[in-house]
Amino acid sequence: MPRNLELHPDRLLPVEPSVRALARELYAQVKGLPIISPHGHTDPRWFAGNETFGNATELLLVPDHYIFRMLYSQGVALEDLGVRNPGVDPRAAWRLFAERYGLFRGTPSRMWLDWVFAEAFGMGAQLSGETADLYFDTITEMLASDAFRPRALFERFNIEVLATTESPIDTLEHHAAIGASGWQGRVVTAYRPDPVVDPEFEGFRANIDTLSQLTGEDCTTWSGYLAAHRKRRAFFATMGATSTDHGHPTALTANLSRGEAERLFDVVVSGKFSAFDAELFRGQMLTEMAAMSLDDGLVMQIHPGSFRNHNTQLFERFGRDKGADIPTRTDFVHALQPLLDCFGNRSDLSIILFTLDESAYARELAPLAGHYPCLKLGPAWWFHDSPEGMRRFRRMTTETAGFYNTVGFNDDTRAFLSVPARHDVARRIDCGFLAELVAEHRIQDWEAAELAQDLAYNLAKKAYRL
Repeated sequence: MPRNLELHPDRLLPVEPSVRALARELYAQVKGLPIISPHGHTDPRWFAGNETFGNATELLLVPDHYIFRMLYSQGVALEDLGVRNPGVDPRAAWRLFAERYGLFRGTPSRMWLDWVFAEAFGMGAQLSGETADLYFDTITEMLASDAFRPRALFERFNIEVLATTESPIDTLEHHAAIGASGWQGRVVTAYRPDPVVDPEFEGFRANIDTLSQLTGEDCTTWSGYLAAHRKRRAFFATMGATSTDHGHPTALTANLSRGEAERLFDVVVSGKFSAFDAELFRGQMLTEMAAMSLDDGLVMQIHPGSFRNHNTQLFERFGRDKGADIPTRTDFVHALQPLLDCFGNRSDLSIILFTLDESAYARELAPLAGHYPCLKLGPAWWFHDSPEGMRRFRRMTTETAGFYNTVGFNDDTRAFLSVPARHDVARRIDCGFLAELVAEHRIQDWEAAELAQDLAYNLAKKAYRL
């Protein structure tokens, strides 16, 4: 007999009754606020074409590396889940997932998915092997209706603005199509230059050539290369971009002289560079990008500290973003100093720092953001985008950096339907944390009410200049 799927109205709120009551009041004030989704990786073609999603597997399973990394760890082949395997039977892939849904107990993925199943699709029974076909048929049938087209879901979820992420060599034709369609939904892009900034990125040299073709600049010269970035950043801004994003292995920055930078650029473009050369070039480009942000106003996001594609064999077979990225220790104090020596005291520059190294929150990041005008702290990210991760973030950063050197929440997701689910989790956790501060008489109840709205909505909108 299938078990009921129930979302408790007080889920994630504090256990102590009086504090829970405070949290419940705060959450009631913010749960219906519009969603600001200022950073993520959803596919803009969904909103450009507004075509129906194919089936449950295509929408919920294949794009979500949070799901298949867990299944892969338990011996399920990615091919059998439909990853880079268009010939797989989507129902069979879904059954593999459903039969192993218990593996996700206690994980954020379980919370997000249960929200999607209950709130988006109205499912009343838990997902399991027994209910696999019921889920697949019900969801797939609903996806064929106009109410579940991408734009309709965007509006149903009360999304005010959603940012996708594209590289400089993306033509942004889908964003152009959205803009020309007359639809009022706001989907903007963000400038992610990794493919033409990281010499170790696959196809780096060919990407440089493409950048030359797109901009009319000779990107094999240092001056032409920088001019090309400026042109593409300006083009991205016409498509709504208000931010850049940098997924470097470390937070290293550099401040080389022009001659040193030119010589280093010549080395990396030649292809005859060392790992040290690649790291130094990435560091120099963070400083160059900060300088460009002072000119064009784009907010700069730095997402360091991930050993990407750790599973070499998996990367060779399936490519990037297949669940094999692993957090690493990250230094910020020394790594960021060259950039901060140049621009750290500029209040007209906005740099948002993220980390996968939680040990850096209280030791490095909160003190840095609590001092330098240009720095803000991004929310708990990726592996720490979870109830406990969010609580740790607030507890380790608030006393030193305060709330107003943080930027609210962003979902950073590829799975479209998890956007509202993730924001709901963040709002519940923040309301619980604020309720604790009220109960301890550290802030007043009216201050908690203002903070709840700021954390859920205002800070992200302001920080990302949306």
